[in-house]
Amino acid sequence: MRAILADAFGGYQNLKLADISKPVVSDGRVLVRMTAAGATPLDHTILFGGHPRAKAPLVLGNEGAGIVERGDDEFPDGSRVMFTGPYGVYENGAFSEWVAVKKEHLCLIPESIGDAAAGLPVAYLTAFIALRAAGFQPGKTVLAPAIGGSVGNAVTQLARALGARHAVSTTTSHEKAAEAMKRGFAEVVDLSAEGLAEGVRRLTDGYGADIVIDSVGGDVLSDALGVLAPGGNLTTLGYAASRKTTIDVTNLIWKGASIKSFSLFSQPASVLSEAWATITELLKSGQVVPIVASTFPLEGAAEALRCLVEDRPFGRVLVAIWRARRDRDSC
Repeated sequence: MRAILADAFGGYQNLKLADISKPVVSDGRVLVRMTAAGATPLDHTILFGGHPRAKAPLVLGNEGAGIVERGDDEFPDGSRVMFTGPYGVYENGAFSEWVAVKKEHLCLIPESIGDAAAGLPVAYLTAFIALRAAGFQPGKTVLAPAIGGSVGNAVTQLARALGARHAVSTTTSHEKAAEAMKRGFAEVVDLSAEGLAEGVRRLTDGYGADIVIDSVGGDVLSDALGVLAPGGNLTTLGYAASRKTTIDVTNLIWKGASIKSFSLFSQPASVLSEAWATITELLKSGQVVPIVASTFPLEGAAEALRCLVEDRPFGRVLVAIWRARRDRDSC
């Protein structure tokens, strides 16, 4: 079968279209014929040697969607499914024509969702579980920086759908701020025009944020700590801007606030299942809508990752696998 193989870690040049063996299905797994995969920051981190446990050669792709082959009563043949898990990290992943997926990692795709489902699992599971772990309840004010990014957008949409008083996000450009407004995101701070703290306080009438879910890191994390409301908490789960930051500890001490980390990989199957139950209902109702910026063919996986990380489009970047070849539509 065709797959995109990283024969070593170090850069885009290490991604090669290869012919490898089709996976053998063992107990507890289902064979999935891939229709599309999501390109994620984790894929980029691994490709450039930033994950200490990933080993080359490796087929990347941490999330994806496809059609079940050799299924069972729970996931019959022909079922459309999406998934994430150790794929593309500790075992071969979604940038391939078939993947043998553990059943506990599968979720049936709502009929209303097409190939965009391939870019749902990591962002929406992360967003929902992180919000719940942070103590989200209707009426809370949430800040999730980076409205055009996968987690930032998912947190904003979920918080809004679940009854947040304010669901605030950010962007770094006038163009993305305008696009966000067109897509119905009214509470977005344009960081090219005002500071994060000023923008959040303006939108929340000086209150700040009860919950911050930060996937950006760097100075954004530091600034976000400054807008926490008394008793608020910040969850850090990404480092798109930088792995390092400097914080003012009084932003925690004087407010009785807290900061903690989150990893989707550490979540038990029961938590993932509960999260999917809510997320899929919101998808069916149209209260949350996945946004796709561009789609690349399988042989264009390296360009898809470059587009995701370097161009930072508004929405997800997908890799099409068992569909007609598509030209990229942005980036």
